[in-house]
Amino acid sequence: MIEYDYIISLFLVVFILYIYFYVRFIYVPAPHTSDRLCNVLIDCLMDWNIDTKLSTITLDNCTTNDVIIDKIKDKLHLGCLLRDGSLLHMRCCAHILNLIVKDGLEVVKEGVKNIRDSVAYWTTTPKRKEKFEETTKQLRIPYTKNLALDYPTRWNSTYKMLEIVIGYEDVFCRLKQRESQYTCLPSNLQ
Repeated sequence: MIEYDYIISLFLVVFILYIYFYVRFIYVPAPHTSDRLCNVLIDCLMDWNIDTKLSTITLDNCTTNDVIIDKIKDKLHLGCLLRDGSLLHMRCCAHILNLIVKDGLEVVKEGVKNIRDSVAYWTTTPKRKEKFEETTKQLRIPYTKNLALDYPTRWNSTYKMLEIVIGYEDVFCRLKQRESQYTCLPSNLQ
């Protein structure tokens, strides 16, 4: 499994569902070790008197979180928790979906790279943007959506980029015929 950088900021955001949504932001000084994060979370649960009322804690799939959950289980009275704490760690389904899609995109990574390079080529300068728009008019293809690069770490932005590019497939082919420097047009196999 791919390791992900777990700590990005200096803040730990604790979201806990207790009757109604109760959200609290807690500053956690560095270093963000599993011991420190576990202790802060346990302190919050006990301060709010919900340490025996939990059903799950939702976290993503990095190994640091697995360690944190094990340490939390050692500190909580598991007999009071749902199924004796066996369901305490709920893995984030959005993170799991993200990993699945990223694995799927690996199959077509060369094609996506060429499309990304094509979008970058035609959006780099105002002159190229203008040439792209003129070609859409010549081909009588409505220019309703601007080309936009994706963020490779966010698959939904890759989806949006591909969705827009598909509508302009003929434009890219025509531009390839006219522009000798444009070399990143994906093939039909990609």
